[in-house]
Amino acid sequence: MTRTPRTLVVVGHGMTGHRLVEHLRAHDRQGIWRAVVLAEEPRPAYNRVALSSYLEGRSAADLTLADRAFLTDPLVELRTAAPVTGIDRRARTVTTADGTVTRYDALVLATGSRPFVPPVPGRDLPGCFVYRTFDDLDALRGAAREGLPGVVVGGGLLGLEAANALRLLGVRPHVVELAPRLMPVQLDDGGARVLTRLVTGLGLRVHCGTAVREIRPAADGRVGGVTLTDGTALDARLVVFSAGVRPRDELAGPAGLATGGRGGFLVDDLCRTEDPHIWAVGECAAVRERTYGLVAPGYRMAELVADRLLDRPTTPFADPDTAAKLKLLGVDVASFGDAHAETEGAVEYVLRDDTAGTYAKLVLDPEGRVLRGGVLAGDASAYRTLRALTGRELTAPPDLLLSSPGPGGPPPPRRAADAA
Repeated sequence: MTRTPRTLVVVGHGMTGHRLVEHLRAHDRQGIWRAVVLAEEPRPAYNRVALSSYLEGRSAADLTLADRAFLTDPLVELRTAAPVTGIDRRARTVTTADGTVTRYDALVLATGSRPFVPPVPGRDLPGCFVYRTFDDLDALRGAAREGLPGVVVGGGLLGLEAANALRLLGVRPHVVELAPRLMPVQLDDGGARVLTRLVTGLGLRVHCGTAVREIRPAADGRVGGVTLTDGTALDARLVVFSAGVRPRDELAGPAGLATGGRGGFLVDDLCRTEDPHIWAVGECAAVRERTYGLVAPGYRMAELVADRLLDRPTTPFADPDTAAKLKLLGVDVASFGDAHAETEGAVEYVLRDDTAGTYAKLVLDPEGRVLRGGVLAGDASAYRTLRALTGRELTAPPDLLLSSPGPGGPPPPRRAADAA
């Protein structure tokens, strides 16, 4: 007897929603589920982490995540340009903007997030952009001209990506960051100082500890300048907002689903809402009141939910690994573990070479034996070795570990306490 597959509806086809369906299909040997994916954008999921490479010559097709096997899978139905406008929990249906109603046995909300645009005067002027989709980058490329001054609002990961994009387009960018340093989530003061010095040498002008007070129009009605809260006036013909994101949870209220205190569909540590038929994953999910803006936690959530739907063994979602190694504007930066030494009694070991433009900090336990985390800037070659050691007793003194060539491993073991 042939079993009729149950229907899983996935709202959103970003990186996390795509991973969920891929994981489900890879392990659903008996064809228990049929997945209907409702994508808001007019194209399948793509690698948003590598979005900046689109301005470096890669095409939209190069970054797509949906291969031929996915697009032709008889148990996957992908509908693009089909934003969901409502959820009927009693009938277990979702409705899209064109009026189509789809019934579900299980519903996964993977709606992602939207860029946060601070409510400053002038934010709607022509010449203001966000940095999130292919359409955003196409619009930015169409407006950019060689030598134009521009301002990026936000000095985090995405803000620096946007600043680099402006450089690639010939724009002269300023970066404005409310926090006292660049990349405040990942880097400490020492690492951020090195990063700031290096990116300033590449032509960026950095303004930390201040914010945009207003965006001034030029005579043509487009962006003409930016005034900061410290009184600084900047010339600008382009403004890019990269000041963080907010969960896309607007379906929650009408559907009677709870949200977290800072937004996001409220879910338990299995990523399930109060409705046993509805889950949420990725940036739109508030797991025990906390949202995550990185792709790795989203992938963990996606695989967890897919495994739950298949009755596969799973473990609850715990605090994920938020370690990151990046090359921003050609500068290597990395952070891992307790990068800000927030653990009680933590000891910091710092190596700084101003001549070479490098900075390294290891966070150790009070005895100087166990690696808790760290920050690297200018040279992140030891990242792989150090990340593998996080939570374990050091196999060599900190200075030798920091000079380790990487995959080949550190020098012969010595207790870190002996060298402290």
